[in-house]
Amino acid sequence: MMNSTQDTAVVCEGLSKSFARRRSLAATLRHPLRRAGQIKALDGVDLAVQRGEIFGLLGPNGAGKTTLLKILSGLVLPDGGQARVDGADIARQEMAVRRAIGYVTSDERSFYWRLSGRQNLIFFARLFHVPPAEIPRRVAELLQRVELTDKASEPFSAFSSGMKQRLAIARALLHAPPILFLDEPTRSLDPVTARHIRDFIRDKLSGGEGKTILLATHNLHEAASLCHRMAILNRGRVQRTGRLDEFRALFAAQRIYRVELDRPVDLDSAGRVLSSTRDEASGAITMEVQLHDQGDDSLSSLVSSLAASGARVREITRQEPPLEDLFDRLFHEDPGEEGQ
Repeated sequence: MMNSTQDTAVVCEGLSKSFARRRSLAATLRHPLRRAGQIKALDGVDLAVQRGEIFGLLGPNGAGKTTLLKILSGLVLPDGGQARVDGADIARQEMAVRRAIGYVTSDERSFYWRLSGRQNLIFFARLFHVPPAEIPRRVAELLQRVELTDKASEPFSAFSSGMKQRLAIARALLHAPPILFLDEPTRSLDPVTARHIRDFIRDKLSGGEGKTILLATHNLHEAASLCHRMAILNRGRVQRTGRLDEFRALFAAQRIYRVELDRPVDLDSAGRVLSSTRDEASGAITMEVQLHDQGDDSLSSLVSSLAASGARVREITRQEPPLEDLFDRLFHEDPGEEGQ
């Protein structure tokens, strides 16, 4: 029996989904009776998203992020497992689930390109069963919130990529849902527009309105800047769930220091030099050193080695692993070693 608390907006237990592999025309003609194999998109996903948080689904393309969002939205039925969204069962209370969520994708084909931005929102407001008397006010309010009032009369086909994405967010908010599912909301956007979309998500939707947001992305820096917690999803399974600082702590044993000093030294006894650069103007040396010993005395050993070398040390700072290195390690963990 699924457990659900008042503070939990989304909960999944053992969600699984497989799809038939696509066969080429040549393979179908050669073996018309042969069954296509199966691709396991989700393999026993367990997940809990708390109300009011931005929760990231982080993983490479094909990890199962979109499939999970579609299942939680009621667009795809799972093969196994169960889930609740805002307390409603996704299999038995489909309409309650749809009222509770707004689903934002980067698929521009879901809009009517010859209609204006305002006309698109009016059309979808009717589909979302917004009371007719409230539609004009609601559409005007949302256009203002996503800063599209001045462009609302232009056809959707004339919108820039960033404007189209802001209109997609406005559409998802038409029926005032408490939960938003965002599927790669900044994909294909330029860096400045993507930053504006992220600011809107963080400052207005999450911070200002307290929306619960489930964000699917493969953008590491986007996840790090937005998400309170995140799940590492790979090959259809959740490998780890937690905060960014908790993920960093997993690899704290990789103790790397940035050392600035006045001349090169030999540190083989204390650590391995990963890189060394020289400032041509000042002659100063900057080295990245990975310590051999991971105990508490390792830094003392490094300092002692530097002192014995006679070099003048200008600065020693602990280096955090780059996000790319951190998540590369997480993505390549054995999916069976789940650390929830």
